Amino acid sequence: MSAATSRRLMEGSEAIAEAAIAAGCRFFAGYPMTPFTELLEHLARRLPEEGGTCINAESEIEAIGMAWGAAATGARAATGSTGQGLSLMQESLSEITRAEIPLVVFNMARGQGDYFQATRGGGHGDYRHIVLAPIDASEAVAHTQLAFDLADRWRHPVLVMGDYLLAHTSEAVAVERVAFDPQPSKDWAVDGSLGGSGRSRNLNPIGMEKGSKGIDPDRFWRRLQEKQDRIEAAEPRHETFATEDAELVVVAYGTVARFARYVVQELRAEGAKVGLFRPITLWPFPSEALAACTAGATRVACLEQNAGQMIDDVRLAVLGRAPVVPIGGISTDPAGFGIGRLLDAAVVRGRVEAALAGRELDTGVVV
Repeated sequence: MSAATSRRLMEGSEAIAEAAIAAGCRFFAGYPMTPFTELLEHLARRLPEEGGTCINAESEIEAIGMAWGAAATGARAATGSTGQGLSLMQESLSEITRAEIPLVVFNMARGQGDYFQATRGGGHGDYRHIVLAPIDASEAVAHTQLAFDLADRWRHPVLVMGDYLLAHTSEAVAVERVAFDPQPSKDWAVDGSLGGSGRSRNLNPIGMEKGSKGIDPDRFWRRLQEKQDRIEAAEPRHETFATEDAELVVVAYGTVARFARYVVQELRAEGAKVGLFRPITLWPFPSEALAACTAGATRVACLEQNAGQMIDDVRLAVLGRAPVVPIGGISTDPAGFGIGRLLDAAVVRGRVEAALAGRELDTGVVV
């Protein structure tokens, strides 16, 4: 069946759930919290139909513990929440990363205020997660499957960064399984088959090795850092539009980038020399690509739905070659779900035009 004939209208949460199943996810645990709840509900309905298990846990702490245990057996497992729920999971996420357990985590966030949480590693120790930020439901389908592939390939947690708009907007989407290169064997999995045999396996976050009389945390942590360095070199992803001769480059990610892309296309058609750079991976942040795309720009504008978080990474990439100005800001609704006036092409256009004209904006207030 072709993609055209297999497309159907579905909510973003449903599309993500179907993509996770297509990727081979057979265990999911979570605790309901809007706008994550619908993803949990779709998986609760669909996973049992596919021979899988979905558990509505007592809290986010129990959910991450269940997912950790399932993933440690070699199963493709996932969990998720909003940023508030992920705050409760941070200790486990840092331990899972050092134990090298592949796990996919979904953040159906309330706006874009969780950028630091997602990209800096909210728990203890030296670690970061791979973070994918889809722009719409179709890309979320691809990113969800990519997340499971990257998690297994690197033995490293991968976070899919969504939001209310992605989770609750219905689009015509085709969910078809993506083919990836063959995966390495999961000869590390603790599946219970080797217990008591002298060949039992051990997954832990402190570097204990079977048969050793002590722990060498320095060597262990250095090995993990070397792996993260390889991830940082191999996995940055981005999209550009009309940056070749742009005097102003707008940087935006996730669903907010949909509005930025529309506005940039509109202004380009009118002759304005403006371009768009969209980080697809928030970590590894595509710093080298952004530096190259902004080499000829006279200004860089950072559009994000928060008080200013990604702008730190943008400034580090640009390294003073051009002024980096914020054109986003705090923008939410009375419920705190992040559906504010910034999600409006006319508002975004006004801010891009101000940046083109060199006018400063007050981005610290609700728009």
